[in-house]
Amino acid sequence: MSRHAALDTFGRSGNPLIRSNAFDSTAAPGDEKMTLQGAVNKTSMLLAMTVLTAGLSWNIQTPAMGLISMIGIGAAFIAAIATFGFYFFFVGWILKPRPHLAPKTAPIYALGMGFAVGLISQTFEAQFPGIVLQAVSLTFFVATSMLLAYKTGIIKPDRNFLLMLFAATMGIVLTYLANLVYTLVTGNVFFVLTDNGWMGIGFSLLVVAIAALNLVLDFDIIEQGAERGAPKYIEWFGAMALVMTLIWLYIEILRLLAKLRSR
Repeated sequence: MSRHAALDTFGRSGNPLIRSNAFDSTAAPGDEKMTLQGAVNKTSMLLAMTVLTAGLSWNIQTPAMGLISMIGIGAAFIAAIATFGFYFFFVGWILKPRPHLAPKTAPIYALGMGFAVGLISQTFEAQFPGIVLQAVSLTFFVATSMLLAYKTGIIKPDRNFLLMLFAATMGIVLTYLANLVYTLVTGNVFFVLTDNGWMGIGFSLLVVAIAALNLVLDFDIIEQGAERGAPKYIEWFGAMALVMTLIWLYIEILRLLAKLRSR
């Protein structure tokens, strides 16, 4: 059996943000092909862009920077939808994925989301000094651990792993969407999302674990794309999806640490 069993079965990742047949495609004869090192380099570049704008929104607290941040965050969401498409439950694709746009949209996404990360981080840091450094460190260690577990075969992304992780990820997405609707209607949020008791902490631990395991599938699909000789632009596509997962993981770790420190 192939070590990429999940991809051989489904041809895509369990991460909803990276669900695309693009990684099944191969570069045309004479065209440049995707490489694993290329994807790593693109991911490093996008993370550097995210850190850059995060630092700006953290350190410069002015009305002008606030406006720039909001514009950047809006541009990031537009870039994400333009690249990964828009899927509506029970309806299907409203806008289909266009991975060939990733070389242009990925930097826009990284820069824009950096503003969001900076604002969120600054808010948490004001309440719990030192929490951002802890969250960044934990995100790095978790991501490194997941990569090590994947490369050594401790975690194998087989068919059952993919199905369970995809179901869990979609369950979290639906929970957050339901909470958004509930908040708009009632002005309140789901108790489990803000509770600093064992139930709330347990939920946050579960979400952190699911976000971390999504990294394994992202690693696998990027490696598979490189092995199949996917088009060069898929390096940006995979890197953009991986950065999305890392940002999600970082924010969830921030939320978990905040619950623990508020007890």
